[in-house]
Amino acid sequence: MGALVSAPAVFAADMSSHMGQGTMKDGCAMMKDNKMMTMKDGQMMPMDKDMTMSNGDKVMMDGRVMMKDGKEKMMKDGDMMDMDGKMSMKGSM
Repeated sequence: MGALVSAPAVFAADMSSHMGQGTMKDGCAMMKDNKMMTMKDGQMMPMDKDMTMSNGDKVMMDGRVMMKDGKEKMMKDGDMMDMDGKMSMKGSM
């Protein structure tokens, strides 16, 4: 019988593969199964508030991204933004 792996661990591994890194940094945001998730203290969890990235972009709990230049985008399942405001989109990785 195989080892059981917790859902947050599986999700964190999924996010790290999207970012091309071995580990995820706290504060990144990702749309997963139409829910916004974030990494806090090494644990993946649902976003509980809007986030402002270091470049001034804002990620909302509903998946909208307000760019500092006023443009708005909607994140899709698999899209991710790191704390520096770099967006990775599913299919472009």
